[in-house]
Amino acid sequence: MNNDSVKKEEAPSRHEVSKMFDKIAHRYDLLNRSLSFGQDVVWRKRMKRHLPDQEGLRVLDLATGTADQLLYLIDDERVVSGIGMDLAEKMLEIGREKIAARGLDGKLRLETGDAVSIPADDESADVATISFGIRNVVAVTEALDEMYRVLKPGGRALILEFSLPRNVVMRKLYLFYFRHILPRIGSLVSGDAYAYRYLNKTVETFPYGEAFCELMRAAGFRDVKARPLTFGIASIYQGDKE
Repeated sequence: MNNDSVKKEEAPSRHEVSKMFDKIAHRYDLLNRSLSFGQDVVWRKRMKRHLPDQEGLRVLDLATGTADQLLYLIDDERVVSGIGMDLAEKMLEIGREKIAARGLDGKLRLETGDAVSIPADDESADVATISFGIRNVVAVTEALDEMYRVLKPGGRALILEFSLPRNVVMRKLYLFYFRHILPRIGSLVSGDAYAYRYLNKTVETFPYGEAFCELMRAAGFRDVKARPLTFGIASIYQGDKE
C-alpha cells in the first residue's frame, strides 16, 4: 500500500454518515465548488471520457448526493438514462430539484439506496459510478461486490475519489489544507464543524492508488486502472466486468 506513511489519523466511523450529509445538504454544492476551487466539476466531467464506447448506456450512480455526477454524465450522448441512489434524503431532495430544473425527469431519477446493499436487479446497469462516496460506505468490499453484481457482462465501474499526491511537497501542502484550512471554512459555511474534520480523516485513512485497485480486482473486476488527477489529489478508478 502506498499511503502507509501518511496514516496519522484514526479512521472515523461511517455509521449514520447520511445524517451528517443531511445536515450540510443546503450548502453541499457551494462548498464542493469553493473548497475544491472548482476542480470537482472538472473531475466529474472527466468521468465521461471513461464511459464504455457504446450507445444506449444506462448508469447507476451510488452515493449520488445532489446528483451532480449524473447531471454531468447525461450530457454525454451515449448515456440514455440514469438512476441515482443515496441514503441522505435531504441531499436527494436537492438533486431532484436540479433534475427537474433541467427538464430531465424522463431520463434521470433518484431513489433511496445503500451502496452496500443496492436495491437493483443483477446485471441491470451498463455503468456503475460513485463519486467521493466509496470512502464513506460502511463496508468497501461489499460495495464493490454489489457494483459488480448489478453490472451487465461487459459493464464498467467508474469510481472518483480523493487520493494523496506522490510528490512530497505537494502532499504536505495538500494535507495542511485538508487538516487546517478546509475544516475551518467548511464549518463556518455549513454550520457543521464535524463534517469537514470527518472529510480529511477519511481521505487520509482510505486506500488509494494500487491499494484500491487491488480491492477492485478482488471483487472480480478486470483491466483495473487508476488515473490520478490534478497532481494526484483525486483519482478515477476503472474496472470492467467479464
